[in-house]
Amino acid sequence: MVSDGQFPLMEDFYSLQGEGQYQGYAAYFIRLAGCDVGCVWCDVKESWPVSNFPKVSAADLVRKVLDAGADRVVVTGGEPTQYNLEPLSLALKKENLKLHLETSGAYEITGQWDWICLSPKKFKAPLDSSLEKAHELKVVIYHKSDFDWAEEMAARTSSSCSLFLQPEWSKEKVMNPLILDYIKKNTQWKLSLQIHKYLNIP
Repeated sequence: MVSDGQFPLMEDFYSLQGEGQYQGYAAYFIRLAGCDVGCVWCDVKESWPVSNFPKVSAADLVRKVLDAGADRVVVTGGEPTQYNLEPLSLALKKENLKLHLETSGAYEITGQWDWICLSPKKFKAPLDSSLEKAHELKVVIYHKSDFDWAEEMAARTSSSCSLFLQPEWSKEKVMNPLILDYIKKNTQWKLSLQIHKYLNIP
């Protein structure tokens, strides 16, 4: 159990946002441990067990961000919305930092965020309330059937939500041509690529 103001930290680092709407922006990443969504192609499965990682206070996390000189913070996981994120978001907001959240939408979203990127997973479907709050919907395309899944998810978001299709990394060469063709026919969607993997940065 995580108490208010204490969070299981897998890793934190200053880098560039590698995908989605804010691709290329500098950001400080706070990756919280713990996830029960169980996505088979997750590239950070080591983040799943909470017990493997230390609990860190919101104050200590804020200090790390400020020491790095960052002005934008991305809270990711794991699945960060398993926890009450209000204390962390408030502590960061006090420093006038821009706050982004990355979530599968499987749990209620707590805290105050400038940008919410929701990447839904079939393994644990997102809540309607989470989809409605999303500023960005980023659907990973692993199989042809995922295009229908993407449309189902998009229909449950707000009309202002930015829509992205992103190839699953191991299937990129197969899925990229299909995604490009799909976007040309369905122009409400945009392409997201994981440029941090091309650049070999965290």
